[in-house]
Amino acid sequence: MTIRVGVIGAGIMGADHIRNLSRNIGSAKVSYVADVDRQRAESAAAVAGANPTTDPGELIASGDVDAVLIASHDSTHAELILESFEAGKPVLCEKPLAPSVEEGRRVVKADEEIIAATGTSLLSLGFMRRSDPGYVELKDALASGRVGDAVLVHCVSRNSASAPGATSESAVRNSAVHELDIIPWLLESPITEVSWHAGKPSPGAPAGLADPQLMLFRTANGVLTTLELFLNAEYGYSTRCEIVGEHGALSLVEPVSVAVDVERARSTGYARDWRPRFADAYRIELQAWISSLVPGAEGGPGVDRGSTLATARDGLQASIVADSVIDSMHNGGAWTAVGRIA
Repeated sequence: MTIRVGVIGAGIMGADHIRNLSRNIGSAKVSYVADVDRQRAESAAAVAGANPTTDPGELIASGDVDAVLIASHDSTHAELILESFEAGKPVLCEKPLAPSVEEGRRVVKADEEIIAATGTSLLSLGFMRRSDPGYVELKDALASGRVGDAVLVHCVSRNSASAPGATSESAVRNSAVHELDIIPWLLESPITEVSWHAGKPSPGAPAGLADPQLMLFRTANGVLTTLELFLNAEYGYSTRCEIVGEHGALSLVEPVSVAVDVERARSTGYARDWRPRFADAYRIELQAWISSLVPGAEGGPGVDRGSTLATARDGLQASIVADSVIDSMHNGGAWTAVGRIA
């Protein structure tokens, strides 16, 4: 069986997803592409031999679309998810779940009503680090008990340049949100307290963006995590994670394909942005989603999809933590308690 996918949003991530679904994902075919920019929609659709449109509602309602992938602007996510629910179509939505916690709660409520009625969810959320081989191995290594229980976690997330219009708040909601999801996933314990700090700003940071930022998270099991978020580090994209255990430490090793030996020195390179670093994660995530929709396939409809696909509740909880970080940001870095989903 082939799952016909409609992709909403043909920007950076949407275009990548279209290429992956067309070339690298089994049992998938891109049948429709929607984007507010008609030329961009047509260009992206041509890659997959798909129908282009500027109307996402047309895509969702189409009989040629079995499932919907949402990669449009964050502000559109909640309404497009709900519209897909109304059409009875499964959705993979890029993070964040919604632009606000209130809208996220609406999505979770609708999703849980569908689960109660049908026994299965229609929504998966694109926290792709859960599918990254490095993070999966890191989680498995911690679970093995070889280094004992975690006592500290150190995370670093750096990019060469911030996105246009980035602010301190958007950096938390759009960049740090990956750690807000992956830390509870790694430690199997929710974040309960947060604290935000910033020091000397980078000269490359635009007005309104404190860069770098330092965040502290405490999970319910007492583990303290540090996160350095530096969006204008200039030298390239880098994500790091070290788990300090009772008897040893585990470190995420950044993948490198080529080392250059020249003039009595060895060097490796950094990617310009996150896409090369997480290329495998995106492919694995997309295949897991498509496989979950194929009747009879492992992880198919009604079958537990495992830990690689995040849920609506995961997305809402990450948004709640992000709001708590921003509360601390505007309250002098004070430790701030994190609420839970009712």
